[in-house]
Order: sequence, then C-alpha cells, then structure tokens
Amino acid sequence: MPTAAPVPADTSPSVGAPTPLSSLPPTGHRRPAAPQARYRAVREETVARTLGLTAEDQTLQSMPDASPTKWHLAHTTWFFETFLLTPLVPGYRPFDPTFRYLFNSYYDGVGERWPRAARGLLSRPTVAQVMAYRDHVDQAMDAWLSGGIDAHASALLELGLQHEQQHQELIITDIKHALLTHPFPPPVFPPPTPVVAPGVDDIVWRRMPSGLYAIGSGGGGRDFIFDNEGPRHKVWLETFEIADRVVTNADYLAFMEDGGYRRADLWLSDGWAAAQAQGWQAPLYWRRGEEGAWHVGTLSGVRPVDPNDPVCHISFYEADAYARWAAARWPGARLPTEAEWEIAAGEPGTDRVVDDSFHPRAVAGFYGDVWEWTASPYTGYPGYRPPEGAIGEYNGKFMSGQMVLRGGSRATPAGHIRKTYRNFFPPAARWQFSGIRLARTP
Repeated sequence: MPTAAPVPADTSPSVGAPTPLSSLPPTGHRRPAAPQARYRAVREETVARTLGLTAEDQTLQSMPDASPTKWHLAHTTWFFETFLLTPLVPGYRPFDPTFRYLFNSYYDGVGERWPRAARGLLSRPTVAQVMAYRDHVDQAMDAWLSGGIDAHASALLELGLQHEQQHQELIITDIKHALLTHPFPPPVFPPPTPVVAPGVDDIVWRRMPSGLYAIGSGGGGRDFIFDNEGPRHKVWLETFEIADRVVTNADYLAFMEDGGYRRADLWLSDGWAAAQAQGWQAPLYWRRGEEGAWHVGTLSGVRPVDPNDPVCHISFYEADAYARWAAARWPGARLPTEAEWEIAAGEPGTDRVVDDSFHPRAVAGFYGDVWEWTASPYTGYPGYRPPEGAIGEYNGKFMSGQMVLRGGSRATPAGHIRKTYRNFFPPAARWQFSGIRLARTP
C-alpha cells in the first residue's frame, strides 16, 4: 500500500447499504452555490450523533454486520473525496492515500478494501485523525461549492448527502448493538421525551379495494429518489385491509406468553432454525428483571418495557411468526406486501419527533417510528437497471436473499422518510429498528 501522509496526533479526550439515483443529469448546466448550507447541515448532524460517545466507544465493532462509529465518520467523508473532489476538482490532493483502501465499503470499481468484519481492528487512524480528515474534506467541499456546480455534480452531491443520512441511522443502530453488549450498558443519550397518553387503542382495519395501482417513483421531479424506488409501474392488488398502527409491546407480549417462541408451527423453517440456534425468546435487547418483569436496553439506559411502545428489534422471521399467531384473533392476518404497504401509506406519523434518545415511542400516525417488515423479497422493479460504473454498485448486487422494510424509524434523519423508500435486510437481522404492521385478506 502507499505510504501514509502525515496526520495529526490524537489529542481528543472523547469523541450499511446505500442506494443511488436512477440516473445522473448531464454536465454543463450550472447551479448556484445554495447546496453549501445543506452540505454543512448534514455533516454537522452526523457529528452531533456521536457527541455522547467516547473515543473508545467509537472503535467498537460488535458483529460483522455493524461498523465502528469512527468508520462511519470516515467512510461518509471518503464518499465525497472519492466521487466528487478527486474526479471533479482540479488539483485536489487526498488527505491520506491509504484511506481509499481503508474506508471503501464494497465498491469493486474503486479498488480493493479492508474486510468489513475487521473494521473494528483498525485502531489507527484515531478518532482525532478521522475528524481531521472530515475537516480537510469539508474545507475543500466548501471552497468548491462556493463557486457553483453543474447539474451532474449537484446530483452526485445530493447522492452523497443521502448516503450520509443513511449512515447517520447506522451510527445509531450499530453503536446501540455495541454498547448493549456491555454487562452494564452506559447511558450515552438523554432519556426519551415523556409521552402522555392513555394507551394505544385496539387495531382499526383500513380497507383498500381491489384494483390496478401504480407504485414506485417515476423520477423526474425535484425530490431525490434512490434508484431502487423506480421505475414507477402498475400492480394489481386484491382487496385487503391494513392495520392503522404498528404492533405494540403489549401485543407482542401476548404472543410470547402464548408460547410464540416454542411453537414450531408458527415459524418458517429457516426462521425456526435461526430462533433455536440463537436462543431467541424475546426481541433483541429485552431482558427479564429480578422480579420477572421485562426490561429493555436503550441508549439512555435499561428501562421497563412500555406496553404502548412499538415492538422493535425483531427479525422478519419473528414478524412472520407473530402474524401467523395473530390470525387466530384477526382471521387472515399476515404481513403486507410492499405494494400494499405503499398504497395504504399516507404521511409519516403525526406525532413523530426524532428526539435525542432515538427510542421508538407510542404511535399516533401511520408510519415513521419503526421500520416495518413486509412479505416482499428485495428485487428490482420491472424495468429496473442499475446505473453504470461504481455508483451502480449501490443496489443491484444486493437484490438477493433480503426482505423489504418500509416506513423509517426514530433513528431515521428528519426529511429522509417517504413512502416509496425501500429498505432491505436479511430475514434474520434484528439490530435494525424493525417492527410489525399487520395486513389481512378479508
């Protein structure tokens, strides 16, 4: 590997898969420098999500699927350096040539990379050096944006900002998993904002008539979309009903108390095998207290399970098993397909507030508190084609062995939620802020 450039000493006391635009506009059309403010705001939000963490916290990698906070801070910076500054700014000098290797995630078109599962072994560069890297790139970006950029560069910039917002959410999910492996989980964020509510009402079913519906985004508008959100296309849906709220902890406790984790008849074969192999008995981060009551680990400490909060941190397999169990109460209950979910979705929950605790709370609106598993495998829509080049590696090559989630969560940045957004994870994944909404066939 190339020799590293000099980097400052560490003097500070403490300090996943994106997807692209379906196409990038041609070069040659100049735009004003307005993106500067948006760039700064997104970059500042990323750092703000790390302020409760020590430098030691930021080096933790608790499993191969999660990355250290320090790596997220560097990788999002690497994106702007690799795809914007290096090819588009004459005379730009990379901060450290070794970072091109260390902080590449999965872009084969860019070159070789350090193994994902070993990111936690990178004690160097230090957190302070990574922050110096961010400052270096931010100064270069600010100078470049001040002169105005064309439409092609503007599209790449927005892609980089959306990519960073995805990593803002991953910073929270990954550090939560890391810190909650500690025998005495430290509170690193303030407690959730108190919710004054009488409780969650029983499910109300919303009926959607059969018909031919258009789903997905057609692009071409002013709003950003990832390439996997299109092309817009038509699907035929039979009459279905969808729950007006997500499944709560109280709902899920009833499933657990009725032997939900002991009944093989409720589970898909792969799900039953995963549950047995990993000893699942409750959602991830749930633990029984000394008196037998359930408690849940959060980023603000361990607290009693609130029956009104959305059930969270469950796998697709658990969601599917719950839906099968719920059919005894609500005949025909099941998980919705992603087309059904999108057609039924309105706007995010009316009570959705992304507070500093990042803890899902009692739900008043349709979506936006937990990512909601659907029954749909993650594949491309009819006519989908990934972009050419390294940017095209964002999405298409991940369309195998994963399930679609919709809706966003309390950890999703404000303004990064929309009803056409398609998240995706392997069916056994539990560390994401994932929950359940039921549908049913009348």
